Amino acid sequence: MPIELQLVVWSAALTLLQCVIAVTGAMLQVGLPTLAGNREKMPEITGWAGRAARAHGNMLQSLVLFAALVLVAQATGKLNAMTALGAQLFFWGRIAYALVYMAGVPWLRTAVWTVSIIGLVLIFAQLV
Repeated sequence: MPIELQLVVWSAALTLLQCVIAVTGAMLQVGLPTLAGNREKMPEITGWAGRAARAHGNMLQSLVLFAALVLVAQATGKLNAMTALGAQLFFWGRIAYALVYMAGVPWLRTAVWTVSIIGLVLIFAQLV
């Protein structure tokens, strides 16, 4: 399996891990009964747990773009060294993004987000 497709799979695993971390953080703040309820009038999730939830949401948005680009590159036979580099930049940038965001480091968060976006642009550039 090409590295790009492997990284789509690992990115899905990262997204699932981020979900579990975000839910765990929310549960620690508001308790399982509140999360299992209908979530009306649920208090805001703050601190690292809130940042984890936002990082997870951002990963969901980014994963759609990444998977679409990689799958089109695979289907059209355009996987190459540049798409491999783009996929690696995306994946490792997303790991760094999740960690830095949960730690609450704003400017570094933006920098590592940019690395993952550069990865997407590199893949896109091979398709146009």
